[in-house]
Amino acid sequence: YKKRSLGLRDTEQVVNTSHHSSLQVTPNTPESELFSKDPVCILAPEGEVGPFWVKGELIRHDVSDGEPGVPLFMDGQFIDINTCQPIQDLYWDVWNCNATGVYSGVQSSMNGNGNDSSNLDKTFLRGIQKTDSDGVAGFKTVFPGHYSGRATHVHVIAHVGAQVLANNTLTGGHIPHIGQLFFDQDLISQVEATYPYNTNTVSITENADDHVVQVETEDSNSDPFFEYALLGDSIADGVFGWITLGVNVTASHDTSATWAATLTSSGGVTNDDSSSGAEM
Repeated sequence: YKKRSLGLRDTEQVVNTSHHSSLQVTPNTPESELFSKDPVCILAPEGEVGPFWVKGELIRHDVSDGEPGVPLFMDGQFIDINTCQPIQDLYWDVWNCNATGVYSGVQSSMNGNGNDSSNLDKTFLRGIQKTDSDGVAGFKTVFPGHYSGRATHVHVIAHVGAQVLANNTLTGGHIPHIGQLFFDQDLISQVEATYPYNTNTVSITENADDHVVQVETEDSNSDPFFEYALLGDSIADGVFGWITLGVNVTASHDTSATWAATLTSSGGVTNDDSSSGAEM
């Protein structure tokens, strides 16, 4: 592994770059075909955690929980920017909204029906996976929809040095990376034309107008957009997305007051001390 740079770019250049791969993929395409043996070894941009992170999610690959929408398989490769080597045993904590723009695990007036307390106990499109010897972890999920003021995105938190509890959740360790990942606008348009995405009457915020895209791409040599290929002839057959993330494992983010809720054995519990703010 060698350190190589993409060169500084700006938001307009990144959002207008196609990430559509010509690779023929299936849900079981090996990671050796997705990721270069000489990956880009640069720091992935940090992005806000948002107000809807839930602690205590289960370690599992399939987080779809029967949610309707376009199937999304996504793989992430995590590279230590200090050594340019894969990071083994990092835990990728992931979450995104469903096809109509609602997150599971939280009860909030900013999130679907704020009076629906049952959403606290739901776990759809949330989970954690451990990286293998090549620094790769992956999920089966559902392509995210959209909500007011934000482009389509997937949240990522990286945990290093954590241990697995008997109930298949994480404890300990530290968080060296928090970010958000994005998709090409033309891919989003294809997805949004299908049901149930097209039942969402909220205006779409495009990548070029999204404040987190701008923060993560302006004067940066990183690229927080998934490479992707379709799994069949139709978008309804699903999408496979993959991305390489450079992480400074010695960094540590204070997340003591940034989670919205905690998933417990008896259901979700709101964190009344959360100070994660209104950005999503």
